[in-house]
Amino acid sequence: MDRPRLIASEIYRHSRYGGKHPLAIPRVSLAVDLCRALGWLPEGAYIEAPMATPEQLVRFHDPEYVAAVAACERTQSATPEQRARFGLGANGNPVFGEVYRRPATACGATLLAAELLRDGGIIHSPAGGTHHGRRAAASGFCYFNDPVLGILAFLDQGLTRVAYVDLDAHHCDGVEDALADDPRVLIASIHEAGRWPRTGASSDPARRLFNFPVPEGFNDSEFEHLLERAVLPVLAAFAPEALILQCGADALLEDPMSRLALSNQAYWNALRRLRPLAPRLLVLGGGGYNPWAVARCWSGLWATLADRPIPETLPAEAEAMLRAVTWSHSLARDPPGEWFTTLADAPRRGPVRPEIRALAEPMERAAA
Repeated sequence: MDRPRLIASEIYRHSRYGGKHPLAIPRVSLAVDLCRALGWLPEGAYIEAPMATPEQLVRFHDPEYVAAVAACERTQSATPEQRARFGLGANGNPVFGEVYRRPATACGATLLAAELLRDGGIIHSPAGGTHHGRRAAASGFCYFNDPVLGILAFLDQGLTRVAYVDLDAHHCDGVEDALADDPRVLIASIHEAGRWPRTGASSDPARRLFNFPVPEGFNDSEFEHLLERAVLPVLAAFAPEALILQCGADALLEDPMSRLALSNQAYWNALRRLRPLAPRLLVLGGGGYNPWAVARCWSGLWATLADRPIPETLPAEAEAMLRAVTWSHSLARDPPGEWFTTLADAPRRGPVRPEIRALAEPMERAAA
């Protein structure tokens, strides 16, 4: 492909997890609408995502589990057995109107992206990144695991070096548990130490497994330090044939479900540094629970991939879209004006603390 493509779906415009769930907010649709308002989606750049078939989903997921998720959507309820066995309708994984179709569409987008990237290129699929999904259970708001399915799709094409880099504030436990023992796969995760699911505390370079649990207040300077001193050298040595980058936006300062302090520019700068490392690049979304912060971050990711300049001030149409969003959270009571009038956060630089240097040092020694 000669230019980046963005894959999304209209299903996200009206689908909500329901009630006061953290994902009862607009994210994918708002990011795509911003890109359209800014003129960043010319003819041919946008692709409507298909829904993954059951046959595609069972490449990783248990067939009985896939059937149970579909049954929950049909009945709009979960039986006691489905709750206990599969985590459906329990532990933050509600049964809602599109409980099967919505995650199956995210998987369909990732699988279509892998096929379109067979000969190289760049694709952004902001609905992807559901990295907590288990083979036979819903977990962490994730019903199916599209990153695992995407990695398997690349491997099924005959690739032998597939890298997965996860920037979400929460550790990618579902991806690690599924693929950490496959020598063809490298997994690297930067996530908040001690936060749910409370995994990813250690690395295992022999298995190409690199975890960077960072402390509260993790800033742009510290992110840049880890990226330059640890993540980039590891990836360069691996020389991936395909790179999947999960860009969960919950590591942003404005996010209510982490205590990290990144700006959206930190994500965009990381994307610029990672982009040249593989001939196939798939950029996914992930977490993110402040609708304005997520949409501004993910639309900026697309601008970075499409080489579009970020405006200093948003045009009236884009500002109106952001101001029209309602969010029942204390952070929405008096939101700062820049959430509506700008796309780029001010950089959030700061000291690089000893804990961050200690995370990078083993990688630096190995590279030396």
